[in-house]
Amino acid sequence: MNKNFKTSLKKGDTVIVRTGKDKGKQGRILKMLPKKSSVLVENVNMMKRHTKQDQKNEGGIVEKEAPIHISNVMFYETVSGKGVRISHKVLEDGRKVRSAAGSGEVLDK
Repeated sequence: MNKNFKTSLKKGDTVIVRTGKDKGKQGRILKMLPKKSSVLVENVNMMKRHTKQDQKNEGGIVEKEAPIHISNVMFYETVSGKGVRISHKVLEDGRKVRSAAGSGEVLDK
């Protein structure tokens, strides 16, 4: 178990893969896995699973996402079209929001 799991990414964020076989691919975060310091990203790191037929499910080969380490993904900013680091800032009304480190654009609405 990783007690020091700390990230600015959230479920639903669009990220881009920085390293590995899927480098350059982008997708939404489907699930955060803090114990493994990993995330499930939509249509990234796909694996094939051979399943046996039962009364509920039809058997065959099923493709699904495998976890990818959090250090291998980066927040994808649609304005610049590339991965950006995330910083935090406090707005005038007192809310703490995430923002793009380079451009300063607020990511949280």
